[in-house]
Amino acid sequence: MNRVRWLVVGTGDIATKRVIPAIESERRSTLVAVCDKVEERAKAAATPRNARVHTDLSEALSCADIDAVYLCTPVFLHVPQALQSLAAGKHVLVEKPVALNYPEAQRLVNATRTSDRACGVAYFRRFAPKYVLTQEMLRKGEFGKVVLVRMTYFSWFNPAQNDPKYWRVIPERSGGGPISDMGTHMFDVLIGLLGMPETVFAKAETLVQPYAVEDSSVAILKMPGGAQVLASFHWSSKTWSHEFEIIGAEAKVKWHPYDSDSVVKTVGRDTVEVPTPNAKNVHAPLVEDFVTAVTENRAPAVTAAEAAKTNAVVDALYRSARERREVALSEIGG
Repeated sequence: MNRVRWLVVGTGDIATKRVIPAIESERRSTLVAVCDKVEERAKAAATPRNARVHTDLSEALSCADIDAVYLCTPVFLHVPQALQSLAAGKHVLVEKPVALNYPEAQRLVNATRTSDRACGVAYFRRFAPKYVLTQEMLRKGEFGKVVLVRMTYFSWFNPAQNDPKYWRVIPERSGGGPISDMGTHMFDVLIGLLGMPETVFAKAETLVQPYAVEDSSVAILKMPGGAQVLASFHWSSKTWSHEFEIIGAEAKVKWHPYDSDSVVKTVGRDTVEVPTPNAKNVHAPLVEDFVTAVTENRAPAVTAAEAAKTNAVVDALYRSARERREVALSEIGG
């Protein structure tokens, strides 16, 4: 296969601002069709690009001129639509988190094991230069023994009921609040760099907002080797912060802001700012990797099985918050 012909499903901000432009800029890709249950939204995304419009996914998947599907739909649709796409013989790239929970994620993992189609998940920060730099520091042992990881995200999120993003505050559709939304991105980075935690202890509460998912959360995780992780995710402050820090006995690295174009690296008492410029479109490296995976018949960088690990961590956090106790990841199965 020399070119990958794409169907994009869902036309929210991620699709229109990042995914479709990433497909358009990928030299081996062609946007063939856009699918959305609201025809006007599909037309707005497809017509300027001479792409076909669909309002029914089954109809779209029956088209022989589609090789790959990018799912930009709410979380509760990810696994059903991914399974449907794989069954139709299409390669699938899914927005994150891959599923509402770990058992649902495992349904997709099991399906990929018997499929000859690629299935990837959009944890795009694994392609960021700061991730690569931190990975290399770990490989070289520059941190010494890692003792602490800090991760924080807080902002204000209170969508009106007619807001297209309102599904994010409905637990049955999103899987949860900021733990499930932004936390999953940060836990994926943690897992990619340092592996799976052994235990978690969390509190997840709704302190300010008028919805069912948590708007405030804190957690302590224990990593293999003993490193401690302090994590907090909030939709309850009109201020903003987004940061990630790994601290070792010899050195530390701080991403703050998380998606800035540099990191602060400290060795002993010596600190330097290291340029780590992001791609202009952060989804572009993700799409490029997936197309390479399809054309070279290899696994994408973040498979369904790798993404399911984050769902296992999130399930453990929510169980800990419900049961008010420390939860081992072995209880979840991740």
